[in-house]
Amino acid sequence: MAIAISLQQYLEGHGVDYDVVTHMPTHSSRETARASLIPEDRLAKGVLLRQDDGYLLAIVPASYRVELDELSKFLGQPIVLASEIEASAIFGDCALGSVPPLAGAYDLTAVLDKNLESPGDVYFEGGDHRSLVHLAGGDFQRLMHDIPHAAIAARNNR
Repeated sequence: MAIAISLQQYLEGHGVDYDVVTHMPTHSSRETARASLIPEDRLAKGVLLRQDDGYLLAIVPASYRVELDELSKFLGQPIVLASEIEASAIFGDCALGSVPPLAGAYDLTAVLDKNLESPGDVYFEGGDHRSLVHLAGGDFQRLMHDIPHAAIAARNNR
C-alpha cells in the first residue's frame, strides 16, 4: 500500500527511513491502534484547527484528545476545530478524515503534545484508513524538533 505523495516526498526529502504497515480499514485512530496491535500512546494523530491567522495542526497520541482551552491559552488566541471540508482541502492527497501529523508535508504550523516526546517508535496514518507509517522514535523527534511542544491534550477515557 502506498502512502500519500506529500508524506512520501516529505519523508524522503528529510532522509527519514520508514516502513508502511497495513491493517483492516478503520474509522478512528484508537480503532487503528487496536487493529494494528500497537499501543495507542505510540500512534500520533493530527487534529486540524482554525485560528485567527489560518490553520494549525495539533499532534497528539491516539489515546488523547486536544484540550482546546489549553491550546488557546498556549497560543494566546481562540482556536476551533476545522471542518471536514476544510481538512479535505488541505489534505487533498488523503482520504476523507485522514489527517497525518506531519505538518511540514502540508505547509502547516503545528504544536506537538508533550506526551509524544518520548524516544519510542511512532506510527501515524499514511493518508488512508488502511496504512500506517512507522518511524523510529529518533526520526520522529528530529522531524518535530522545530515544532513547539506543550501540554495540549488530555487522556481520552472512553
